[in-house]
Amino acid sequence: MATRTIPWDSAEHLRSDEDRVAYLNAALDEAGDDPTFIAQVLGDIARSHGIERVARETGLSRQGLYKALSAEGNPELSTILKVLRALGMKLHAEAG
Repeated sequence: MATRTIPWDSAEHLRSDEDRVAYLNAALDEAGDDPTFIAQVLGDIARSHGIERVARETGLSRQGLYKALSAEGNPELSTILKVLRALGMKLHAEAG
């Protein structure tokens, strides 16, 4: 008997700001030195928030945002900061 699988889309399960912040913080803890992973997580969060809305608030095109926050993307820090601001989040550091 074959196992039946269904696609998983994290964005469908991020329903609140608290969910989105927890998801990003978990990704930051697990990412190590993989910026692509963080970009993809921000892409999931942006889609859960509404990619059109995030694109409008960042001044980026929807397609540009999808590309920057994909596995093949390599967004600049300015793009990451714009996306975080559009999502109502802030980047901060703490002593480890």
